[in-house]
Amino acid sequence: MIDGPPDSGLSSTEALSAFLRRRTEQIAQRWADLPLFQAVFTVTRDEAVEACQAVLSCLVEVAESGRLEDLEAPGFLPARRQLVAMTASRSRSGLSIAQVDREFGVLRDAVLDMLAADSSGAAPEESARLRLLLVTLFGTLRVVVVETMLQENQEIVQRQRQQLLEMATPVVKLWDRLVAVPLIGMLDSARSQVVMENLLEAIVEHNADIAILDITGVPTVDSLVAQHLMKTVASARLMGAECVISGIRPAIAQTMVQLGLDLGHVTTRATLADALEWALERRRRRERDSRIPE
Repeated sequence: MIDGPPDSGLSSTEALSAFLRRRTEQIAQRWADLPLFQAVFTVTRDEAVEACQAVLSCLVEVAESGRLEDLEAPGFLPARRQLVAMTASRSRSGLSIAQVDREFGVLRDAVLDMLAADSSGAAPEESARLRLLLVTLFGTLRVVVVETMLQENQEIVQRQRQQLLEMATPVVKLWDRLVAVPLIGMLDSARSQVVMENLLEAIVEHNADIAILDITGVPTVDSLVAQHLMKTVASARLMGAECVISGIRPAIAQTMVQLGLDLGHVTTRATLADALEWALERRRRRERDSRIPE
């Protein structure tokens, strides 16, 4: 903590806290018209002013603690909650980290301008100390903003990746109680897991008793993916559905054999057409059997 001049009676951090408390209303009114708050709180301007006052109240608490560079200091936690909601909203609106950082910088500059006007009659050394402390305080707050943006961007990327995986693994209803999953492109463990989940959900949704897993468009698989495919077949069987795999390429067949996977209980067909023919014949046989009197 940097002490102020002897005749001031206040340390510099106490003087900073007093300035923020004294000018909370003016700062809040100015912030409410700046992009970061204005774009998030669009219902009423009063809503934006209240949010500004909440953040400033947190900054007063941090300044009073003197821990301007400590993210765990009292006040930073509630400020983080408010900023998390705001920066997440701006991120979802398509703004980059740099753009939100610039919007945050405008908030800091507005307070610095007000500090310069407020301390125009103070000693130059004291004004410089207060300015340095204010820059330090906003620098720490900026770390919170950037961390929040990075986390939000990672969550967005993860959600988009999951959506792409689901779009790339559609389950098609081919016939009454007959579904198929046509796979195209590379398979990895994550996508294989999505295949299993989507297929099992479709079996329940369509009350399917036959499921075709077509991997004609899959060039190759590794050991983990091959094991996932076997688990998918086993899981479908536990759900009451027979699962047939079609379109196994020579390279994939060799991989499965080299891994020593037991395929004796797995129905396979060369092509999707063959698998569909097998499924329909299986269905007709069941219907004939059901009509035979006991």
